[in-house]
Amino acid sequence: MSVSTVAGGARLKRPSWKDPRLLVGILLVLASVVGVVSLVAAADQTTEAYAASEPIAVGEKLSPDKLHRVKVRLGDVEPQYLTPESGMDGGLVAVQRIGKDQLLPRESFGRLDALDRKPVAITIDEALPPQAVAGSRVDVWVALPDTRNGFSEPTLLLPGAEIAQLTPGSTALGSQRSTVVMVLVSDGQMPKLLGAQANKAKISVVWNPGGAP
Repeated sequence: MSVSTVAGGARLKRPSWKDPRLLVGILLVLASVVGVVSLVAAADQTTEAYAASEPIAVGEKLSPDKLHRVKVRLGDVEPQYLTPESGMDGGLVAVQRIGKDQLLPRESFGRLDALDRKPVAITIDEALPPQAVAGSRVDVWVALPDTRNGFSEPTLLLPGAEIAQLTPGSTALGSQRSTVVMVLVSDGQMPKLLGAQANKAKISVVWNPGGAP
């Protein structure tokens, strides 16, 4: 038998299970598989949270029939949201508007006695742009009656007031369309607006594209 034949046979010899190099290779493969599984498991760490099944207006009571459960990844901010695990206290009302399918931040709800904005109806004849919807902002201008000129110069009474609801209306004869705009008014601003309405002031609502007071 030649030397080359012996060398070839040595090269073709199957490795033994006791070969340290084979054991090291198996361990590396197992470690890689475990790492991938761990990464997938970490990326899929979701939790159940509540979302609004329909828009929830400011002042509206929170109830289970207005909510549905969704799977989300909240991570460290989970305590800031309402979840089935944390439970839902009774007697909570919305202090901020929640849109449909939005998650429920805890800061958006509170007790009724903590509600510092209340909806007030303002009837207007002027058309508002399509962008003026519930949750957007408007400026409310007031012109008080004036015996000389009919009405005094308009003044800005409520800058950036939030719209709670829009409802189509009509005049008493039904001949002219009007709109009832429910705006959220703070307790401090309430007397001036109610006073203007009681004095039959001319009240105009103007969409505020800035979206903030």
